[in-house]
Amino acid sequence: MIRKVTNNDLLECVEVIKNSFLTVATEFGFTVENAPRFTAFATTKERLLWHFENEKRPMFAFVEDDKIIGYYSLALQANNACELNNLCVLPQFRHQKIGEKLLLHAFDTAKDFGCTKMNIGIVEENQRLRKWYEKFGFSHTGTQKFDFFPFTCGYMKRELT
Repeated sequence: MIRKVTNNDLLECVEVIKNSFLTVATEFGFTVENAPRFTAFATTKERLLWHFENEKRPMFAFVEDDKIIGYYSLALQANNACELNNLCVLPQFRHQKIGEKLLLHAFDTAKDFGCTKMNIGIVEENQRLRKWYEKFGFSHTGTQKFDFFPFTCGYMKRELT
């Protein structure tokens, strides 16, 4: 079941995000030393609380047996666009189409907020993830290299119709 995240869920969401993104960090050799701003290391309850209270980001959780096992949020942007943030599923629950359900839910939620375009940033070197998003209609729009990341940021977008 997918439901809205409440303030009381934020700490559990932080753990889901960190544990989910840690598999990417491990696969690509990211550490707190070489990528302290990577999601697996930089996500905190305070950060999510800021997104929740100040930015009023829509946040949703996939819940099974009263446990949060998946998560995403949307950052509403200018020009009827939004950015999909931190779509993730705990490693032990992957390959059960939970990520797909969350993504399809995100499309509907974004449209409900009047968004006509969804943006996302990914680790460019993660070609498996890029192909997964392409399967759902995202197209690659470019890359950017930052000094504080040992990887290239890839950017993708999808028109919402």
